Amino acid sequence: MSKLSFDQKTIRLLLEDKKADFLIPDYQRPYAWEEKECQTLWDDLFMFAFPDDGRGDFDEMKEEYFLGPIVTFRNKQNKLEIIDGQQRLTSIMLLLRAFYAKNDEINDPNAEAAKENIAKSIWKTNVYNKPNKDELKIVSEVAMENEKEEFVKILKTGKVDGEMSSKYAQNYLFFQDKVDSFLRNYPTLFTLFPMRILDNCFLLPIETEDQDTALRIFSTLNDRGKPLSDADIFKAQFYKYYSSKGEKDSFMDKWRELEATCDEIFKPLTGTPMDELFTRYMYYERAKTGVRTSTTEALRKFYEKNNYALLKNDFILDNLTALANFWKDISNQDDKKFSDRILKKLFVLNYAPNGMWTYFVSVYFMQNKNEQGLLDEEQFYNFLNKTIGFVWAYAFTNPGVNALRTPIFTEMINIVNGKVVDFNEFKFDKKELEIAIRNYKFLNGRPITKSMLTLWAFNNNNQKLLSLNDRFEIEHIYAKKRAIKDGATDLEFIDWLGNKSLLEKGINGSAGDCYFDDKKRLYKFGSSKKPGATKILDLLDIANTYKQFNKSDIETRNDDIITGFLNFIQGLELIENK
Repeated sequence: MSKLSFDQKTIRLLLEDKKADFLIPDYQRPYAWEEKECQTLWDDLFMFAFPDDGRGDFDEMKEEYFLGPIVTFRNKQNKLEIIDGQQRLTSIMLLLRAFYAKNDEINDPNAEAAKENIAKSIWKTNVYNKPNKDELKIVSEVAMENEKEEFVKILKTGKVDGEMSSKYAQNYLFFQDKVDSFLRNYPTLFTLFPMRILDNCFLLPIETEDQDTALRIFSTLNDRGKPLSDADIFKAQFYKYYSSKGEKDSFMDKWRELEATCDEIFKPLTGTPMDELFTRYMYYERAKTGVRTSTTEALRKFYEKNNYALLKNDFILDNLTALANFWKDISNQDDKKFSDRILKKLFVLNYAPNGMWTYFVSVYFMQNKNEQGLLDEEQFYNFLNKTIGFVWAYAFTNPGVNALRTPIFTEMINIVNGKVVDFNEFKFDKKELEIAIRNYKFLNGRPITKSMLTLWAFNNNNQKLLSLNDRFEIEHIYAKKRAIKDGATDLEFIDWLGNKSLLEKGINGSAGDCYFDDKKRLYKFGSSKKPGATKILDLLDIANTYKQFNKSDIETRNDDIITGFLNFIQGLELIENK
């Protein structure tokens, strides 16, 4: 069992310790605190140090304020690598530096003593216990950060020049403003504040024998508190693995490039862009184990099995890079990598009723890519068609992403075993599917509504590929207010698919409750916000064909859309034979 060393210490005892030589290693995340976190730190410290706005009692011998843990391990260079707590410790250092700089400006007999104590927490001391301002107590080597030099410069000089724009500079200026304001309002208490921070605020330094133990503690602490990026922990594991092979610099270059790619293409609802990449890849590795259960483990729990054994393979980083580049090509709609018909199917999938398709396509890509990272055109096209048909139909018969996991996970296993995706175990009863669709209320807020309209837009063979950067909304061709004005009483038909279409946001906002003649002009010529005709050919056909667009026209179009979809499902052999 690895030995742990931990003992609650005041900030002064922690930082003045001559063995406390802190290093923020290059695999760590950049400093990310915003003004909000700095404001919270300042408010908490002020209320603790000066109860009742300075009117309350403060017992220097008894009062304690706990700031949290600092998890470190001592590396081969005898430096304490910070695994957890660097954001907090960095901010405290910036705050202390702001107090130190201000002490030069005040006339107080205690100012010099306070300044000396602060200095010993910022700089290393010599044999005479005097601060050496050329050697800081904390240094950052974060590889992904371009502005870490500003941190060093601020700690050494106490100044922010006009060229500085980092979080370090922003937060140091914030603390300077707070310190200035505190001096104006509480001049007699000024020297007490930094001393109470140093002597009555505590941290819990947890020093381990090795990086593995530090990472396990880091993971445990953050499982119980605010979760941090899973990818940060994975990066540390990679870093250790490649460092042991003498390939640290090469790994950091690859990781930096991979992170930039993910930041560009992934916009996850939760977690970081890198977390999203690891999630998509997880389903591939999961499928290879043959697990069909619809319950999935948390991302970190999946990768940490057997002491992160999966990450200790050279091929993993290459696989992650290949997968990220695949999704980058999709995001860029790269016509050199994909044919026009493939890009159209991928566009349609971007409007799927849920995001499960991204994991499914990721597994397909990882299993079927060739050495150049390309897929067979015909097979990929058939796979995308089958995926669209099944996911869309299943949204009617078994709504909800959790329900979709059962068939998708089964087919993921078939994919990694080299089988063609056919959903044989989950085919639809045609009559039941038709009833479900015809009885469905296609309200705008339901994702399948836009899914069906997107699929229908590309039912027109002449429909051009649309940009993923364009914003499309749902247009009511026959506006509800106009229907009421025309004397319609049963307004259910207003929300039929036959009365709806995709339309560019800029045009849709102007079309609103317009009469059909005005809508036709907008479809053909656009609006002041979005000049030019709509790119949705189906709407242009309606504008050029119909003089009026009424309930009977909606009913006909509605039947065309539903019948067309059912024929699409039938053609994909997703209907069970009875």
